[in-house]
Amino acid sequence: MATLLTLRPFAVLHRIAAVAAVSITLAYASLVNAQPLKVAIVMAGNITDHSFNQSGYEGVMQAGKALDIEVAYSEKVPQPDQAQALSDYARRGYDIVIGHGGEFQDAVDRVARRNANTQFLIVNGTKSGGNVSTLAFDMKDMGYVIGYIGGKSSQTGVGGFIGAQKIKAYTDLNDGFVEGFTAARPDGKVLSAWTNDWDDLAKGKEAALNLIDQQADALFPTMDNAVLGSLQAIREKNKQGFGIYYDALQDWPDNLLQSAVLDMRGALLAILTQAQKAPLAGKTYVYGFETPAAFRLGSYGKGVSEQTKTEVAALIEEIKQRNAAAAQP
Repeated sequence: MATLLTLRPFAVLHRIAAVAAVSITLAYASLVNAQPLKVAIVMAGNITDHSFNQSGYEGVMQAGKALDIEVAYSEKVPQPDQAQALSDYARRGYDIVIGHGGEFQDAVDRVARRNANTQFLIVNGTKSGGNVSTLAFDMKDMGYVIGYIGGKSSQTGVGGFIGAQKIKAYTDLNDGFVEGFTAARPDGKVLSAWTNDWDDLAKGKEAALNLIDQQADALFPTMDNAVLGSLQAIREKNKQGFGIYYDALQDWPDNLLQSAVLDMRGALLAILTQAQKAPLAGKTYVYGFETPAAFRLGSYGKGVSEQTKTEVAALIEEIKQRNAAAAQP
């Protein structure tokens, strides 16, 4: 059985975990002991995007093998069809149905009201309660650290952030990146671009080229498949960038400073391990630097100085201590 990670509830006001009622927990434990847990994940993108959707798919598949649970998935589900896909899995008796991305919030809220016996989990969701839980990362903390590395490593003093849609997880990531960059480079600035598309490589590349034309030389693309287009532009223009979701240095060895490893495999394995024992608590579970199996930096590129690496290590320890203090009752 996988080791359960320590989960940290969302924000300072929600640091104390809610506890499920004992009677519900015992009934649920009896049920999952009688038959394997059934888990389905619905994704807007494709499972080979080397980004957000692939990490979610791999997370569920890994949990299926490690925990001996039944898993299923649907990929490339457009927003108008998401409620139907979620409902189909609930009707077919899946115990937990995952909406993979904050854009699933409205669809899950609607479907959950009609399927009270199904647990729903939204990755990067913004609202939880009842039979809806959310899984999130400390995006602002990660953005700050990545931005700090960018500010210390930039030659021009101009950073670039590229996002798809302005949903909370990614506006938090942008805000953190801006704060970290300017903390490291007080005379610097960050230019932000939003493409309104997660997967279009051409739009990702165009956004990066536009920022590079405005002197940005440390860019953080944060979409799904479209990240590849941005990184292609960064490589063509010989600038520096950041990976996201996995340690991308091996794929872009000459043009990455670091990667924000938001490891969906570790996060989903942890939360589904918990779900085998008791129902999810209808709250938000947040992963940060204190849970490195799910949330960590990747490998440093050659453009990052040893001094910067030392400063970043100290910064991460400071963040962990702050979060630990905030979690105290």
